[in-house]
Amino acid sequence: MSRSPGISSWFLLAAAVSSPVAAQRLSDLAVPAPLPPQSTLVIGFLGGYERWDDEHRSVRRLALELRRQPRVFAESIENHNRKLALKLIRRALDANQNGKLDTHEKAAARIILYGQSWGGAAAIDTARDLEKLGIPVLLTVQVDSVGMYDATIPANVRAAVNFYQHDPLTIQGRSEIHAADPARTAILGNFEESYVSRTVDESNASWPRRVLWGSHNKMELDPAIWTRVEQYIDSAIAER
Repeated sequence: MSRSPGISSWFLLAAAVSSPVAAQRLSDLAVPAPLPPQSTLVIGFLGGYERWDDEHRSVRRLALELRRQPRVFAESIENHNRKLALKLIRRALDANQNGKLDTHEKAAARIILYGQSWGGAAAIDTARDLEKLGIPVLLTVQVDSVGMYDATIPANVRAAVNFYQHDPLTIQGRSEIHAADPARTAILGNFEESYVSRTVDESNASWPRRVLWGSHNKMELDPAIWTRVEQYIDSAIAER
């Protein structure tokens, strides 16, 4: 397994000075339990210590946009709150509401996971948790993913795609993902971007993001990247 990119001390400083976050609860989530038949559940994990409902964050904005589609239920979750994501998934898939998931309920799951920075790693960790439960995942999407174990995509994932940048003097995302079982998981691409000579609107970003995070922040705010993320998610939703 390739080593994860390092997390610099100034990245931790920037996260530490972020605004305080109230604990996210199951009652905060808009996903029904159980999900209507043939629905797709999409969960996005935010980076850093960002609030789950911060509409300035691209992960949150995409979740709200995806909700416009019929039979699509999307939610954003803080990357350090994966237990909440698993609880949400179990409740959503429990069609007969008996408190446990049977083989049919697991097989009928239509789940997509995406995330940015630490959220990218959280998406893969959650996919790995679901593998242990025997629950399939349609797609994982990582955007400038930062984590220890986010390079290997577990075999319960049908397809995965990775976006990253390796500009100088910034937090650098995971450059390559690979399948634990290439016969079961399609790697759709590892796509590198550069912001050395590109301008991205950072007017909604805090000063630590603008000053310390560099291209890592620009990628999080790049609408072109999130359009591509949405296209991959839409394609996975359309598959039946």
